Amino acid sequence: MAIHVPRLYMDMREFADLRGADFGKLNKGLGLSAMAVPDVHEDTATMGAMAVMRLIDRNELDPRTIGRLYLGTESALDGAKPTATYILDMLHQRYKGRYGEACFQTCDVVDMTFACIGAVDALHTTLDWVARSSEHEERIGIVVFSDNAKYDLESSGEYTQGAGGGALLVRRHPRLMEIPDCIGVSTTPVHDFYKPRRKVSLESVVSSVLNLAEEAGQPIDAGTKKAMMNLLPHSHVRHEGIFSHGETAVRVHRDEPVFDGQFSNRCYQDAVRQAFHHFTTTAQKRGRIDLEKDPRFTEQWQRIIMHLPYAYQAKRMFPDVFRHDRQHTPMWTEVEAEIGSPPTAPDSQDEATLQAWETERERYRRALSKTPQYLAFHQSRIEKGQRASSLIGNQYTGSIFLALMSTLESDLHEGTDLTGALFGLCGYGSGAKAKVFEGKIATGWRNVVSSWNLFERLKARTSIDRTTYERLHKGLQEASVVHPDGEFALVEIVEQGNAVGTRRYQWMAA
Repeated sequence: MAIHVPRLYMDMREFADLRGADFGKLNKGLGLSAMAVPDVHEDTATMGAMAVMRLIDRNELDPRTIGRLYLGTESALDGAKPTATYILDMLHQRYKGRYGEACFQTCDVVDMTFACIGAVDALHTTLDWVARSSEHEERIGIVVFSDNAKYDLESSGEYTQGAGGGALLVRRHPRLMEIPDCIGVSTTPVHDFYKPRRKVSLESVVSSVLNLAEEAGQPIDAGTKKAMMNLLPHSHVRHEGIFSHGETAVRVHRDEPVFDGQFSNRCYQDAVRQAFHHFTTTAQKRGRIDLEKDPRFTEQWQRIIMHLPYAYQAKRMFPDVFRHDRQHTPMWTEVEAEIGSPPTAPDSQDEATLQAWETERERYRRALSKTPQYLAFHQSRIEKGQRASSLIGNQYTGSIFLALMSTLESDLHEGTDLTGALFGLCGYGSGAKAKVFEGKIATGWRNVVSSWNLFERLKARTSIDRTTYERLHKGLQEASVVHPDGEFALVEIVEQGNAVGTRRYQWMAA
């Protein structure tokens, strides 16, 4: 595994001061310490390319042997051209001198999108492909995850922002982790979080410009405004640029999502619980677990790795699975003695009744999350995964893999012997889908993890102030805050002609 995190970050205390928020609530309540912020020259492609480059160099890979490069992202740079091709372009620039002009020509690339679970999907398809390797013809695949988790300024999701890219080397006989072919899935089509193409009329664009002119001290009388709006149906403007076909409106895409935080949390909880149930059913059929011997199937996992939209999300989400897994064990008698029995589902489907039941479920979930039994479980199985998330923020498709890296590096530093240990992994993507699978830690894991230096690298980042943060967020910052040095950089986006929108990248030597 490899990861690349932007060099810039905003301290959560600075952010709390900017928004007049309670730092204690953000830090102690949600686990947020800092958010990674991409610089002017960074985007989804550069962050992904940096991670793949680190993976190739560290493992001394010949690019001509890499058969596929699949990218999981929800921050794609184009509606048709895969962002993975931009990554490949940068890698080609970097390695063509050593391996030739055609060094990546036979590499299959594609983007996979399903909100935050796209990289897990890319991993599973690549595992299937690599599994068909033979001893005479080894298949080597790279799974990339890269995202900029960006929300509207002053929105309820702004404090969870983050960014970063990463890459996973998938091949036979892995040195880090084996992933068995046993997956639990839950998919339900919902609108908890999405990025729609939004309709913008020519009239609204012109009206906004007129309003901006007035705000800037250029008064425009009502008669002039009316005359200008009346000219629009006959204006030549509609035959140029984004209105080139005479449309009265265009559809635009924004990186900032439409979302309902509370509804999304419920979708996450339900999908995770259902995916765990499907996993246990599948694992029993394949003889991987025996619930008659021990109904607590999560006890076989030494660590549990979760998708983390914010650091403490797993702590809040997992009580449902914990309850389901232990409700018929002696431990549960102790839990019920402390907080009572869980609420039962109502017979009525009346909306008010269901809402009251959901409120009671949430109250019980919170009570369970504070019991000694659950806190001990969380501390031993989940807590290490949230440490890096606290310092980076949401990585969308990469957050589950960041949690895995955070856990493994923390265990390495603490001298834990994980060889042969089973990890449970749970990814989630809004829309909504959850996947549960497991990994077995390989004998060479210490050598792999010792090369990451994840937490050491995070200490070397540059903090930015509120003014710089908002300029970067709004796209007003023209020059990079930290000059690109020994990294890939976006150097141009073509603005005119047949190549309009083309993104050009370059390696910036140290």
